[in-house]
Amino acid sequence: MEQIFMLASLWLGLAVLSAIIAYHLRISIALVEICVGIIAAAVAAAFGKVEALGSDQEWLRFLASSGAVLLTFLAGAELERDVMQKKLKEVTVVGLVGFFAPFLGCTAVAYYLLGWNWQASLLAGVALSTTSMAVVYAVMLETGLNKTEFGKGILGACFVNDLGTVIALGLLFAPFTYRTVIFIAVTAVVLFLLPFLTRWLTRIYAYRTAAIRTKWVIFILFGLGALALWSGSEAVLPAYLIGMVLAEFSNGDTFWLRRLRTLTVGFLTPFYFIRAGTFVSLSALIAAPLVFLVLLAGKVLSKIFGLYPFIGLFRRERNERWYYTLLMSTGLTFGTISALYGYSHGIVTQEQYSFLVAVVIASAVVPTLIAGLAFLPQHLLPEPGEQVKPPYEEDLREEG
Repeated sequence: MEQIFMLASLWLGLAVLSAIIAYHLRISIALVEICVGIIAAAVAAAFGKVEALGSDQEWLRFLASSGAVLLTFLAGAELERDVMQKKLKEVTVVGLVGFFAPFLGCTAVAYYLLGWNWQASLLAGVALSTTSMAVVYAVMLETGLNKTEFGKGILGACFVNDLGTVIALGLLFAPFTYRTVIFIAVTAVVLFLLPFLTRWLTRIYAYRTAAIRTKWVIFILFGLGALALWSGSEAVLPAYLIGMVLAEFSNGDTFWLRRLRTLTVGFLTPFYFIRAGTFVSLSALIAAPLVFLVLLAGKVLSKIFGLYPFIGLFRRERNERWYYTLLMSTGLTFGTISALYGYSHGIVTQEQYSFLVAVVIASAVVPTLIAGLAFLPQHLLPEPGEQVKPPYEEDLREEG
C-alpha cells in the first residue's frame, strides 16, 4: 500500500506540474499532461527504470480508464437534444467525412507506402480515423466553447466520427457473438429506462443523502462498461450514449455537473493523459522517424483536405473553419484502443503498434496546439462575466 501511495503522489505531482505549465503557456492541460508523460517515460528509460512509473499496474490502469469513461460521459452530457437535431446535417456530414477520409487515406499509406500487410493496413486506417473526444472536450471546457453552438457542433461531429471508427473496428475485426447481442440488448434497455429512473431517484433521494446522483451515474457507467468489456468491446463505448441520454438531466443542475467535472479532471483524467504519454518510445521514433512522419502526415493531411471543404459549407469565418478542422484532426482515446486491440489480437506487430500509438498521441498534440495558438475564434469565446467559475474550480456546495 505504501508503494501505491508513493506512485500516486508521483503521478499527481506530474499533474500539478502540467497544470502550472499549461497556465503559463496558455494551452490545453490535456496536451501538456501527454507531453509530460512522454518526457517522464524518456527520463525513466534513460535510467533503466521504466517499470518504476507503474503505467501497466492494474490500479493505475483502472484510474486511467475511469477518467476516460467519465470524461466521455461528460462530453455526451454537453450534447443537448435540440442542438443535435438543429445541427443534424452538419454533424452527420462532418463526422462521416472525418472518418472515411483518414480511414481510406491511412489504409492506402500503410499498404502502398510502408508495405504493411492488408490486415495491418486496415487496422492502421481504423486507428488513425478517430477524433479525440477526450482532448476536444477538455479544450472545449478550458475555452468555454462547450457552451456555444459552435462547440456543440464540434462535439457532435466528434461523436459521429468515433461512432464510425467503432463500427468499422467491429465489422472488420471483432467477432460478433452472442455476447455482443446481449451487450446491445441490455444497453438499449438501460438507455431507455435511465432518464426515468434517474429523475425518480433524484426527486426522492438527491437532497437527503450524500451525492447519490454521482454514485448512481458512476454505477451505471461502470456496470455497462464491465458488460462492454465482457462482450469484447471497450468500457468507454456506452459512456457517450449515457451522457447523451442524461444530457437534459445533467444540464438541469450545473452545480452538480461542475462537481463531477472537478472529480474527473482534478483526479482521474491526469492518470489517463499522462499514462498515454508514457507509452511513446522516443528511441523507437528516433530509430525510424520516417515511418512516424509518413503516418502522421497521412492522418492529419487526409483529415484536413477531406474536412476543410465540407466544414466550409457550415462555417464561413476563416478561424472557425480552421479551428473546427484542426480539432477534428486530433486522435487519442479510440485510436489507442484500436491500436491496442490490433496488437493484442496479433493484427499488428509491437513495432507497428508503437508507431500507431505515437502517431495517435502526436495527432492529439500538434493540431490542437496549432488550433489554439493560431486559429482560436476569439469572437465566439464567452465573456468573462458569463462564467461564474473556471471549468475546473471546485464547487464547495453540499449535495443537499
